[in-house]
Amino acid sequence: MPTDGPGERLLRTGILADMLSRRGHDVLWWTSSFDHFAKHQRHGTDVLQVVGDRYRIHQLHANGYRKNVSLTRLLNHYGLARKFRKHSVLEPRPEIILSSLPTLELCVEATRYGRKRGIPVVLDVRDLWPDIFLELVPRWGRSASRIVLSPLFQAAREACRDATAILGITPEIVAWGLKYAERAPSEWDRDFPLGYSQVPPPEGETEQAAERWRTRGVGAEDFNLCFFGTIGRQFDLETVIDAAWRLKEGDRPFRFVICGSGDKLEFYRKKASGCPNVLFPGWVNRADILALMQMSAAGLAPYRNKPDFLLSLPNKPLEYLSAGLPVVSSLKGTLKRLLEEHHCGMTYGEGDPDSLVATLVFLHDHREASYEMSRNARELFAGRFDAEKVYGELIGHLERIEEASRTPGRSGATVA
Repeated sequence: MPTDGPGERLLRTGILADMLSRRGHDVLWWTSSFDHFAKHQRHGTDVLQVVGDRYRIHQLHANGYRKNVSLTRLLNHYGLARKFRKHSVLEPRPEIILSSLPTLELCVEATRYGRKRGIPVVLDVRDLWPDIFLELVPRWGRSASRIVLSPLFQAAREACRDATAILGITPEIVAWGLKYAERAPSEWDRDFPLGYSQVPPPEGETEQAAERWRTRGVGAEDFNLCFFGTIGRQFDLETVIDAAWRLKEGDRPFRFVICGSGDKLEFYRKKASGCPNVLFPGWVNRADILALMQMSAAGLAPYRNKPDFLLSLPNKPLEYLSAGLPVVSSLKGTLKRLLEEHHCGMTYGEGDPDSLVATLVFLHDHREASYEMSRNARELFAGRFDAEKVYGELIGHLERIEEASRTPGRSGATVA
């Protein structure tokens, strides 16, 4: 978020909040004081911060957690929902509410708040909560798990049912929300992909970051493959490291730079120990990301083929597209179709290091094809995923929903 410091990159909600305030709207962003990515508390108590004349952030303090899918994270979400219920009544009545799912419990409180006051509430579905919990359970145990998790499924039905509109990052995710809402789509239900902001870091920071990479042994003369993300169970980095071991010999200068932190970082570091062409630099800032992408030949997207990812267009591939990097992905579904349709990347088999090796060798040995993918990546990003374009359209959609909520008889405009 913008209060984290000048080097922080804003994501979907942060970009939207900034753009809304610049368009003259008063924005109050309710969020957690716990940093989901860095896994630390920003503050030890609730904090209301003034970002600009029309922009405030209310950080609600709740317990932290180490794992993204865990009981402690659920407790964090329940704590946030309780605090939102307590503090929201003290604020002026908003004209519209945009609530991200997750956090499921906050979505429930937001729709209850809006329904009681006749305020339109728009759900922005990012991940398929609580369905993702069932994917962690063996098939034979899913029926029992669904019973145990029934309060979460009921919460999802309530939030989706009582929302004025359901947005999502793909049409398939919008359809998922409508299934929980148990209704047909309306004119207000739409998909808006994740957008990536190309706002450059302050002058000179990218050059300094490039020099830091060079001191770590990363040079533009190498065939660099970059990865940025939370190093956890959602990514199959084991296959990436196995491929790196296979490629460490020979005259092709492959280098794998795996950036980020997470609960599996040490596991992968040990697995790559002694492999000279793998680097784990840890967490990196916006300038580091941009500099490394400028020095790279492709971006790695080693997602596991879970149902929520198969329906999604995750943020990382879009980040690579913004820099004109071909995307090397293990994900089938929506992303694979996008890469094939626009010829801006390649898909290898999840869990198959030989498939990944063959893909990378092809990109290295067929530079003209790689350059064509790079050009296509830039064109696709500019046309569909630039944050100013995507979120400008989303804001216009929110404005129309809010206007319609004040127009009697307009379909989908009032909260049931």
